[in-house]
Amino acid sequence: MTGFSLIETLRWQPDEGFIRLRLHLARLSRSARRIGFPEPMDVVAKLEAAVIEEKGPRRIRLTFDREGRIDVTTAPFTPLPQDTIWKLRLAGTRLNSTDKLLRIKTTRRAVYEAARAEFLQQQADEVIMLNERQEVCEGTITSVFLDDGSGILRTPPISCGLLAGVLRTELICQRKARVGRITPDELDEGTLFVGNSLRGLIRASLQKD
Repeated sequence: MTGFSLIETLRWQPDEGFIRLRLHLARLSRSARRIGFPEPMDVVAKLEAAVIEEKGPRRIRLTFDREGRIDVTTAPFTPLPQDTIWKLRLAGTRLNSTDKLLRIKTTRRAVYEAARAEFLQQQADEVIMLNERQEVCEGTITSVFLDDGSGILRTPPISCGLLAGVLRTELICQRKARVGRITPDELDEGTLFVGNSLRGLIRASLQKD
């Protein structure tokens, strides 16, 4: 468990503060315990110090390493328009469902970067990854959600080999989403969404041309 750090990527709004902060802090602490990192300390104070002079929405990137060091960087953030529809493609790169580190957000990003590199930016806004059993897992930076007409979004289980996304956790806790396996064929049978805590839920369309 060396050579990488834990990551949390948050959105900060001047009128709301850090979006989903409680869930981000809980995931960071849970991840640290699972891989033998120390308990993160003074996280909120470091986050607040990073935005003390900010006036507009910010993208916040927090990293935490095995020595207990926390680093926070910020960048301007522009929310997506409400009517945004992202173009998706299926990657040839596969995730390994037995790799338990996929369940934790870390700087170990090579497999996601390889999948993203399969398509030009103009070809796909996001790339969806499958596991060795050909089950839908997640996007390179998002969780996957399918509206199959039941009134509750379906999202793949962690056991498929994917990150426990903060937005995903929130939607499941609110009973707006439920866990269920998704096959590639099913992506055409309902309304598709991807999302993360930074950007929220985004309508999506799978491209096959």
